[in-house]
Amino acid sequence: MKRVGILGSGTWGTAIANMLAIHDHQVTLYSTFSKETASYLKTYRHPHLECELSHKIHFTDYVDEACKDKDIVIFASPSPYIRASVEKAKPYLSKDTILVTVAKGIEPGTLFFMSEIIEDVMGKGYRIVALSGPTHAEEVAVCLPTLIVSASIDKEAAEIVQKEFSNETLRVYTNDDIRGVELCGALKNIVALAAGMSEGLGYGDNAKAAIITRGLVEITRLGLAMGCDERTFSGLAGIGDIVVTATSLHSRNHNAGVLLGQGKSLEETLEEIGMVVEGVNALEAAKQLEVKYNVELPIIDAAYNIIHGHLRPGDVLPTLFGRKPQSETEK
Repeated sequence: MKRVGILGSGTWGTAIANMLAIHDHQVTLYSTFSKETASYLKTYRHPHLECELSHKIHFTDYVDEACKDKDIVIFASPSPYIRASVEKAKPYLSKDTILVTVAKGIEPGTLFFMSEIIEDVMGKGYRIVALSGPTHAEEVAVCLPTLIVSASIDKEAAEIVQKEFSNETLRVYTNDDIRGVELCGALKNIVALAAGMSEGLGYGDNAKAAIITRGLVEITRLGLAMGCDERTFSGLAGIGDIVVTATSLHSRNHNAGVLLGQGKSLEETLEEIGMVVEGVNALEAAKQLEVKYNVELPIIDAAYNIIHGHLRPGDVLPTLFGRKPQSETEK
């Protein structure tokens, strides 16, 4: 049994808290909003999760309670807020604590992944793990069967997270290619947006499968240019996460794409989704990486240009059909 602090009480942070508490870990879940904490203590419900939360969870709006004397601290805020979350937690963290990010994104400008933001704020010598894979919060919260990846250059830290998070419904694999795992986690959300746009336009399953498949090729192409392990992209963090995010009704990125494809504006789409759409957040950094590593990312380009008003959603597919044909074995 481990003492686990979780910073971020959105669907994913709350789902992990519930799963870990059910399996007898001492879990403290931090929210920046005192009204939200009070609501949890009163109802033991999250508005977007269809389950009663474990009464073993300790809810707090004091960040020190979630960080002090913990074996593991999990950063579960949306990616744009991870830096601020780590800065807030820093005074209460020790090098004995394993720091885990479950957010999926890339910081524009610095082009840091979430684990790199943690290291940038905390400094060297901390044990950092990225937890990623095909894991919808709605299913993890109620302990439906799920597989996930614990990624770190610190093999022992990755294995500790693997051991402590594994149970009869969650199987955890390890991977030392943390950069590849985090790249997949960030960019698959953009591909899911594009796949959703295709569905919203009524293009059918064939087109959606094409976008998912070729989208994974783009992510792999960029990953190889960045020095990532090619095997990562055919694993849970790669193909596993892109499939579930681009097809599931639980996926806010997929659902946002559908609304855009149906003609909704970005503002209308985000308002209707009502939660953070990480694919939109990742677009600027993805474009910067494309330029930095001089690779072609046509589907990601199309999504970027649609979100920024330079193209219509109907232009997603022409980016595939209008390009010069390639051999499928080309990287």
